[in-house]
Amino acid sequence: MTKLQLSIAMGDYDRTRALFDGRVRIDGVDSICSLLNPEEMFFRAMRSQDFDITELSFSSYLVKHSRGECPYVAVPVFLSRAFRHTSIYVRKDRIQRPEDLKGKRVGLPEYQLTANVWARAILQDDHGVRPQEVTWVRGGIDTPGRPEKVKLQLPPEVRIEEAPEGMTISELLDRGDIDGFIGPRPPNRQALKNPNIGWLFDDPTASAKDYYQRTGVFPIMHVVGIRKELAERHRWLPAAVQKAFTQSKAAALELLADTSATKVTLPFVEEQLKAARETMGEDYWSYGVAPARKTLETFVRHHHSQGLSARPVPVEELFHPATYETYSI
Repeated sequence: MTKLQLSIAMGDYDRTRALFDGRVRIDGVDSICSLLNPEEMFFRAMRSQDFDITELSFSSYLVKHSRGECPYVAVPVFLSRAFRHTSIYVRKDRIQRPEDLKGKRVGLPEYQLTANVWARAILQDDHGVRPQEVTWVRGGIDTPGRPEKVKLQLPPEVRIEEAPEGMTISELLDRGDIDGFIGPRPPNRQALKNPNIGWLFDDPTASAKDYYQRTGVFPIMHVVGIRKELAERHRWLPAAVQKAFTQSKAAALELLADTSATKVTLPFVEEQLKAARETMGEDYWSYGVAPARKTLETFVRHHHSQGLSARPVPVEELFHPATYETYSI
């Protein structure tokens, strides 16, 4: 029987490596894999639908899905998850606490980036700083000029300005022309050398652990999408994709736990793995809808309240129906 030959775009993570090197295969699929950075991958997926199966920005997916315009249907495979307390940088010479951001100017590369949705959610839920109380200054982090990947229709109370032509938000932060910076990547090196620039949260790990213990939310950044026409034509494909990505993650976790020769180029791996399990449980990076429901509900609520979703999207509508129930062997 001939297998489907499908293109797959994903990041170069330990949790995708078994798929890339062939240790794990998608049932019935001959995969052509590309390892790409998020900016290129998401832009090509949303603008020209270059891939059959692709990692997607959760926020971009939800923007398009809420309008009925997304060419992909998602499966609950969460290739990127991160506590975004480390995404918020400020001028420490004028911002002492999160509440000080009210009425201030904060730079960001794109308003709709998933990391920025989560950062604004943290500021609103924990510190009472609503998105409409901040002026957002949009621009590139390292290169001037950066368009939104998807066209937005934001409410008038959300104030967005463009960075001056030829300027990056890193430069604006360094010069003191803006008061803060939010993004999935840090400001450039020159800005980080400035002694007046630092994380908003002095100990972001402690803040993130406290956030998780209070809320049970482990933020989801990226999902996996399948071309809708492929999922409709091959009804077995979404479950097969979810199964393979889950197996690939399991292979990565098995290697991570083998600390006879650590697979990660960092010290203290055993201690960090132990701390993650103690804080978040054995399955601390879970896939599937059920274990992530609280996180998903939090995200879709804030995504809509921040003016990004055309309508409130129920969790039951986010993913392909075949992937809501999983089976155990």
